Formats: sequence, C-alpha cells, structure tokens
Amino acid sequence: MKEIETTSPACARTGIAGENSLSELPWCGKINLRGNPQNTGFLRKSEKALVVKLPLHPNTCIDYLDRTTYWLGPDEWCIHCPIGEVGNAISQAGQALGRIHHSLVDVSDYYTVLRLEGPDAEALLAKACPLDLHPRKFCEGTCAQTRFGHASILLHRTGRVSGFNIQVRWSFAEYVWDYLASGMQVL
Repeated sequence: MKEIETTSPACARTGIAGENSLSELPWCGKINLRGNPQNTGFLRKSEKALVVKLPLHPNTCIDYLDRTTYWLGPDEWCIHCPIGEVGNAISQAGQALGRIHHSLVDVSDYYTVLRLEGPDAEALLAKACPLDLHPRKFCEGTCAQTRFGHASILLHRTGRVSGFNIQVRWSFAEYVWDYLASGMQVL
C-alpha cells in the first residue's frame, strides 16, 4: 500500500497569530463525489453510505456529524471526513451505488486547508481573489471555487464572519501562504 504524506509544503511555515491569524488545519480525508442529483437512488444511497447530507444549492456546504460536504457543481461535491475513514467510505459507497452512474475519488493528498481569520481577512483575500466577499454576498456557510492569484482554491466562509477556510492544491500551498503572510505584514 502506498504511504501517503500527511503534511503539505506549507507545514514548514509557522502559524501566524495576532489580530489576524493564518494556520494550516490538521490533515483530513477528502473525497470527490460525482453523480446525478436528479437520481433519487444516487442521492439516497450516497448519503447513507458516506454518512453525509449533499448540498443541492450552489455554493453551499453542510456539516453533518464529523463530515463537511461542499457543493462544487451541479453534479459534484467534495466531502471532508476523518482521514482513516476514506478508504472504507469509498468502498461502501461504491458497493451501495453499484451500477448507478457515479465517480468516487480519494483526493486527500491533493489538497490542504489553510485558515485565515481576523478583521482584515476579507481585505487580504480581496487582493488576489475576484469574489465579492462582503458578508451580505458571501455569508457564513458559503463556499465557492475561485482563484487566488495564480492558484485555484475552494473558499469557505466559516461560522465566524471574519474566518475563511482556503482549500488549495499542495503544490500551491506555499504560494498562497506566502502571499497572505506578506499581506499581513503590511497591514
């Protein structure tokens, strides 16, 4: 069995604390799920096997038990779960879905999640992200695939108005970290 590295390139960076903070979240499992949400069998079986609730509205996410499911597109979701449960979850869901058209892919080692918090979080992100991040437009529980400079990210406004989780490919983790850290120095 292939040994999966459990730290991203950003792990060498020391978390930044203070009025604004930046940290890398602990490693978690990530499953990419694709299927037809119009197929009630797909919805029912995938939710039961993966122990999730699938968000069906654009740019939303749902926390359920120890999992968070992000809407990525009309037929695509990203599920964050405990890392030790990924293989079993994919196997069970694959068996449950059987011949129903679907795709399940372990993407745990593709992405890491950075957390940015503080009163200047929106301004820091706005320097390289084209989204309108005002809380009236990008409210708690909202997520969106977007750009941050040259990196593709999944941005999620957490329960705090001034908090964001930034899911980024490991190969761009240092770039996003350094961009945000340098922006924090000039505030």
